[in-house]
Amino acid sequence: MSETIDDLTISFYQDDRNVLKELQKVILTRGNWTTIMYLFQELNKKTNEYEAPKVSIRRYQKRGGIYKQQSKFNISSAKQGREISSILLNWFPEGADEDKPKKPRAAKGSGSGGAPPPDPSRDDDDDDEVTQQSDI
Repeated sequence: MSETIDDLTISFYQDDRNVLKELQKVILTRGNWTTIMYLFQELNKKTNEYEAPKVSIRRYQKRGGIYKQQSKFNISSAKQGREISSILLNWFPEGADEDKPKKPRAAKGSGSGGAPPPDPSRDDDDDDEVTQQSDI
């Protein structure tokens, strides 16, 4: 726990060893609710070597003059990080309106409404109404 955003760290020492080493830190938002993304490495206690880098996104809330961690999300591998990055770039392409995420593309053959085509093998006796959510 820290009094200032700049003093927040993911580094953790145990028995005089840095078992969680912070490599980089990016402050995404500042204020009473702060979001920070860390690049870090964990020490493998068996081999005494640091493992591949990981990412942690953490939210802190300032209460009583001290920032306390409220939540975290860890990206555990480079592959997972690239997958998340790819999805975010698809949803928020460069040059797009900053306030609105990109609408997901409809699957092929789904028509213009985005709803899947009716399943001819399905035999429904009831006439349930299907409603579709729209941004209109």
